[in-house]
Amino acid sequence: MLGSPGRMSGLVLRCAQWLFAAASIGVMITAPGFFNSTAFCYLIASMGLQILWSFGLACLDVHALRMKKSLRNSVLLCLFAIGDWVVATLALAAASSSAGVVILYSRDLDYCRLPPHIQCTKIEISVAFAFISWFLLAISSLVTFWLLGTV
Repeated sequence: MLGSPGRMSGLVLRCAQWLFAAASIGVMITAPGFFNSTAFCYLIASMGLQILWSFGLACLDVHALRMKKSLRNSVLLCLFAIGDWVVATLALAAASSSAGVVILYSRDLDYCRLPPHIQCTKIEISVAFAFISWFLLAISSLVTFWLLGTV
């Protein structure tokens, strides 16, 4: 199945997850004043967890591909499914709360126009990267959950 653990498509999916999560953190920390909102700090923490999780599973995929081993073990798939769901829930909560704060800042309070300017564009890009990373994680979560049901 496309995106399965231990396959090249799964490796590409995991690498894309941690790359977008890293891009989200990288863009967010370049925006001055991001630390004034708890939601943005929560986004950084959540994306950091996603980087660790996705990078660890990408390394496991590389090992499985090099050794030509299958990761279709019920215990491993259960661990992957639970981990993916936990990390995906945290990532979605962080991205959604950050998006809400960005909308509050830009549309309701006009913080983006008042001095000192909050870099709303950078924060919006960071939140978009977080949602893309979450979407990719949701795909791998569903694939792993589907495979768990077939083992």
